[in-house]
Amino acid sequence: MKIALLGYGKMGKIIEQIALNRQHEIVLKIDKDSQHELTAENLQKADVAIEFSTPDSALSNIKACFDAGVPVVVGTTGWYGQLEEVKQLCEQTNNAIVYGTNYSVGVNVFFHINRMLAKVMNNYPYYNVQVEEIHHTQKLDSPSGTAITIAEGILESLEAKKEWTNVLLSDSPDAENEAEIHDNQLLIESLRIENVPGTHTVVYDSEVDTIEFKHTAHNRNGFALGAVLAAEWIKDKKGCHPVTDMFNFSA
Repeated sequence: MKIALLGYGKMGKIIEQIALNRQHEIVLKIDKDSQHELTAENLQKADVAIEFSTPDSALSNIKACFDAGVPVVVGTTGWYGQLEEVKQLCEQTNNAIVYGTNYSVGVNVFFHINRMLAKVMNNYPYYNVQVEEIHHTQKLDSPSGTAITIAEGILESLEAKKEWTNVLLSDSPDAENEAEIHDNQLLIESLRIENVPGTHTVVYDSEVDTIEFKHTAHNRNGFALGAVLAAEWIKDKKGCHPVTDMFNFSA
């Protein structure tokens, strides 16, 4: 399979190596210094594009893929305010896209069990719940897209919580104490620490005990492998697909 990489930073380079190991070919690499090479002609040399750039570039990269008629896997987060626009454009132009906050197989298992756990915990309202996420200091968005997906999975089932709210502790160690957090809000605590690929924890706390459900990424390889698996999956498909469409969880 021939792949175009839109975004050639740390993640792009890991994706490249995993794709090559899986016998794929990289036919186009786009970074901030080679934007002029992002043309329909160059994109059409690829069977699929993998987009891991920045929130500011993601939307234009997606539209470039649609214009070229090339399926695209989007791993960038921070652009979901335009998701409905992208879905409509995808359908109108008969294109294909996979989007998701995290392509790691382990994280998607975590998402699934998180939703199941929230359904169980809805029966025990004396537990309060919050989400904690830690990422490297280069991460541009807060909270992480993964943390938002976790929070949305909890909100689907937990009647006591109506919306999520975020506190970035990296800005101030006392940020949580300074913030006004209502009982019906699900708190997402964000922390930025050098060289942390990603740690996400769901904490259910009561007066008598604490339940923690946690995923820790050891490196970025799981995210990259998942993106390549998504590219293999979407290659001959049409339509707008959340990454969960790749997985078949029977439980």
